[in-house]
Amino acid sequence: MIVASRSSAVKVDLSDKASIVAMFETVGKVDATVSAIGSGAFGPLDALLDEDYAFGLSNKFMGQANLVRLGRDYLNDGGSMVLTSGIMAGHPMPASVLITTLNCAVQGFASAAALDLPRGLKLNVVSPPLVLETAIKSGWGEQGLPAAEAAQLYVKALASEGKGEVIRPS
Repeated sequence: MIVASRSSAVKVDLSDKASIVAMFETVGKVDATVSAIGSGAFGPLDALLDEDYAFGLSNKFMGQANLVRLGRDYLNDGGSMVLTSGIMAGHPMPASVLITTLNCAVQGFASAAALDLPRGLKLNVVSPPLVLETAIKSGWGEQGLPAAEAAQLYVKALASEGKGEVIRPS
C-alpha cells in the first residue's frame, strides 16, 4: 500500500493536476486508488461567497475528478478507483448547501464516468457518515460511525464489481 498526501513520503495535492501526474509517475502502475479528501464550507445559502463555491468545487469535486481523469491510465486492467462523497448527499441539513452539492457532484460524476472507463476499470464512491473520532476531536460529542467501521466501507467499495455504485453504511 502506498499512501500519498501533501505530508506523506509520496506527495500529492489533488487540487494541482501536475501534482497528480507526478505522483503517478513516481509510483507507476497500481491496482487501486482510494481518495478520502475534500473540503467545502458549511454555511447557509445567503452566507456563502463565490470564493466558498470555487474552493469547494476545485478541492472536493475537481480534485477527485482529476484523480480519475488523470489516474485511469496508471491503473492495471480491472483496477478499482474509490472516491468519497458524504452522507449529506442524501441527507442535507441546514447550512449544508455547498457540502450537499459537492457530495452529489462526486456521486453524479462517478456514476457517469464509470460507464466510460476502459479495460474493466471500476469506479465507486463511499458515502461515509460522520466519523466518531472526528466528532469527538471537533467537540461535537460522541456520535458517528467508528473509523474502523468507516474503513470497511472503502474495503467493500474496492471489492465491488459495481460501476458507479455508492457504498453507504448498512
